[in-house]
Amino acid sequence: MLSRIAESLFWIGRYVERSDDTARLLDVHLQILLEDPWAEVDLACRSLLSVMDRPNPPQDVAIGRVEVLDVLAYDRFSPSSIAGALVAARENARRAREVISTELWESLNATWNQLPSHMRPARPHDYFTWVRERAAVVAGIIDATISRDDTWAFLVLGRSIERADMTARLLTTRALAGTGGPGWTTLLRSCGAHEAFLRTYRGIASDERAAGFLLLDRLFPRSIVYALNQADACLAALEPVVDRASVDDARRHIGLVRTNLEYRPLIDVLDALPHEMEQVQRACAAASDAVRGRYFPSAATTTWMGENL
Repeated sequence: MLSRIAESLFWIGRYVERSDDTARLLDVHLQILLEDPWAEVDLACRSLLSVMDRPNPPQDVAIGRVEVLDVLAYDRFSPSSIAGALVAARENARRAREVISTELWESLNATWNQLPSHMRPARPHDYFTWVRERAAVVAGIIDATISRDDTWAFLVLGRSIERADMTARLLTTRALAGTGGPGWTTLLRSCGAHEAFLRTYRGIASDERAAGFLLLDRLFPRSIVYALNQADACLAALEPVVDRASVDDARRHIGLVRTNLEYRPLIDVLDALPHEMEQVQRACAAASDAVRGRYFPSAATTTWMGENL
C-alpha cells in the first residue's frame, strides 16, 4: 500500500474518533456548567482548553461557553475541533477513495455536506448528538464493509490511538474539576458505558469501580486498556514480529503505558490520575509519531490533537 494512502486511512480513523470524543467531552462539560449556578465558568473553560491543548486567551479576557464552542466545536479550519475533524476526515477519504468502500466514502461525504446545517443550533446538545450518530455510522460501515487487511488495520489503528488519548483527556477533566466536576455516572453515560457498567457489576456501583471500568476493562471498547490493546493488535497485523529480541517503537510506547495501568493497584492510579492520564497522552503521541516515521516517512507533517496549533 502506498504510504500516502496508508496515512490517509490512519487519519480518517483518528479524525472521526476525535469528532465523536470531543462532542462527548463538550456535552458533559456544558451540562455541568448549566446545572451548577455557582460554577466558575471562566476557570472551567480555561481548564478545558488546557486539557485539549488549545491556547488560552489572556487573563483579562473572559471566556465562556460561547468561546469554547467556537474553538472546539465549530471551527472548520482546525482539526482539533469537531467541525474541522469532520472536514479533515472527508478530505482524507477523498485521497484514499481507491481503497475504501463506496459506503464509507458516501457516509463521510454526506456528513461533510450536512455539517453547515447542523452547526450552531439553539441547543449545542443537538449538534453533539448528530456528531455522535454520524461517527457511529462511519464506525459501523468500516467494520461491516472493509476487509480485515491493511486498509482496516490503518483505519482502526488511528481510531484506537485517538480513543485512548481522548478517554484520557475526559478522565483528566474529571480529576481537575474535583467535586465540582462531572460525576462518574455522568462520565459513564457520556461514553455509552453506563448500562455495560451496571451489567458488569450487577448494579453495585462505586466511584472506584466506575473509574476502573473506563480505565482497565478489557471487554468494553471505550476503555483505555481496550483501545491500547486494539492498537497493539493492529500494529502486530501490519508488521508481524520477525526479530524475537525486539519490538517496534510504536508497540513499545503502547505496551509500556498499558502495562503501567494494568499491573498497578487501581487506587495508586486514581491517586495520581492527572499524571497517569498525561502519560497515556504522551504514549499515544509517541506511538503516532512512530507510526508516521515507520509507514509514512515521506509525507508532510500532519497536525494531531496533542500539538500546539
